Amino acid sequence: MRARIYQPAKTAMQSGTAKTQHWILEYSQDSAREIDPLMGWTSSSDTQTQVRLRFDSRDAAEAYAAQHGIEAVVMEPQVRKLNLRARGYGENFAYERKTVWTH
Repeated sequence: MRARIYQPAKTAMQSGTAKTQHWILEYSQDSAREIDPLMGWTSSSDTQTQVRLRFDSRDAAEAYAAQHGIEAVVMEPQVRKLNLRARGYGENFAYERKTVWTH
């Protein structure tokens, strides 16, 4: 049984880093997906792909994989530079602005 351990990236819809601090153990697909002849939907008999385990640290995820005999590949997260402005979003509506606010 193979799995991957990774730290999820933030979605395009969120500006903060919520739900990106934990680590995920996700099983890889063992069997190929099949097309249902009636509806055309894809399905698989492998139910392990539906399992996602969440851990507080990378070490905990690796320990779980080693304890249960799971061959796991660790994917390192890409580190992003923080984009912080001096006054932030509220600066757009400040009453002491020196220039006119435009779009």
